[in-house]
Amino acid sequence: MEKVNIQFHDNYTVTYQHKKILQFVPELSVDKNLKLTTPNIPLLTLSTHSNGLGFLISRSISLILSMSSSHTPFKSLTVDELLFGYDDTLVNLAHKFYPREKRPMSQMGLLIGRNGTLTEYSSINTGHNGMDKFGYMDRLNGLETLPYWKEPPCNSIVASEGSFFPPRVYTNSNIVYVYDKDLCRIMPLEYVKPIVKDGIDVDLYEIPENVYGDSLHNENNSCFDTNDYRAVKGLQNISPCQYGAPVYLSNPHFFQADPSLLDQVEGLKPNKSLHQTYFKIQPSIGVPVEGKVRIQLNLKVEQAKHISSVKNFRDIVFPIVWVEEGVSDLPPDIRRWLYLGTVFAPNAAPIMSYGFIVAGAFMLIYVFVRAYKNFVFNTDPTIEILEMGRRSIRRGSSFLIQHQQRLMMQRDSYVLLKTTNNNNEGDSLT
Repeated sequence: MEKVNIQFHDNYTVTYQHKKILQFVPELSVDKNLKLTTPNIPLLTLSTHSNGLGFLISRSISLILSMSSSHTPFKSLTVDELLFGYDDTLVNLAHKFYPREKRPMSQMGLLIGRNGTLTEYSSINTGHNGMDKFGYMDRLNGLETLPYWKEPPCNSIVASEGSFFPPRVYTNSNIVYVYDKDLCRIMPLEYVKPIVKDGIDVDLYEIPENVYGDSLHNENNSCFDTNDYRAVKGLQNISPCQYGAPVYLSNPHFFQADPSLLDQVEGLKPNKSLHQTYFKIQPSIGVPVEGKVRIQLNLKVEQAKHISSVKNFRDIVFPIVWVEEGVSDLPPDIRRWLYLGTVFAPNAAPIMSYGFIVAGAFMLIYVFVRAYKNFVFNTDPTIEILEMGRRSIRRGSSFLIQHQQRLMMQRDSYVLLKTTNNNNEGDSLT
């Protein structure tokens, strides 16, 4: 996963899109062409909604559905079809005739639109105006709230998308928030304890037990309730994010959920180490070194007595798929810089500071001792000073004598020349 189309703004936020490339890993998977038997989600969604449409409309829907043999409660699909899309008549009709704000994709797929560059634009705070909101979203697709919910705190977007969190050393808060499109909401993470990961001190955060479910166990969940929602511990209604389909969110295998949900199905075994959402965040810089968001998507099915193809399908919260998204280990180069910045530097800086102080003190002591020896341990310091003065005077006197000798050697000299005069012979002095 990478960030693309990055733009920085004058209000100290940065906008980007996520690019996710999901690749098939054969060594960790079964044959991708293997067929799975899975609930017919479009049909069961329609049948559940038909209970509120009246007898005549329900019977008409039943008659239309009976004309095609493909409208059965269960379908046989490959994993690739289930996740990334397959053609379905009901979904195609909804795509053509539903209102724009509720219009689904042209195909049915649990992760359709999640592979590649996502359509969402996220704007997050850079921390320049304060570290209390560092890494938290400022806007999502240009909006300051989630459009699916009407009231706070349900419609809040003040959360991290998982890359950065406000450092706990600055906020002193035991709660951080994370957002993911599949969650259809922000999720609180509670501080549990300090631990060590790859030699780096980190804080462990986990989602609270009452994060999903009814307002009786968590009053902040009251704004998620709808008229047709029967609040159950551990089950979160996210139908507004799923084009009105009765899709509900929970921990995988109904971990920490009401036991009645687990009793309806077979084969589920809740396990904290496998099904708990958690983050390990470095408290000084707010970077997660490990984290897993684990969610399960469930379809809430109600018996539709007037739809013949599903009339024997009982009321049930049907687990469809559970997803784990996150990172187990940082790349070696990032982990190395993180170790240098949070472990080595804080320990090395005081040592180097004290080392420089000690070295400076030794230099001062050395200079003082040398000066002390020169001026204190000498028998008469003035003698040395006078001797130095005498040497300077001698050097000056020697220079003057040599200079005088040079002047004497350069005096004018006279030479007696012999000349001849036409009229008078004799000596001439020149």
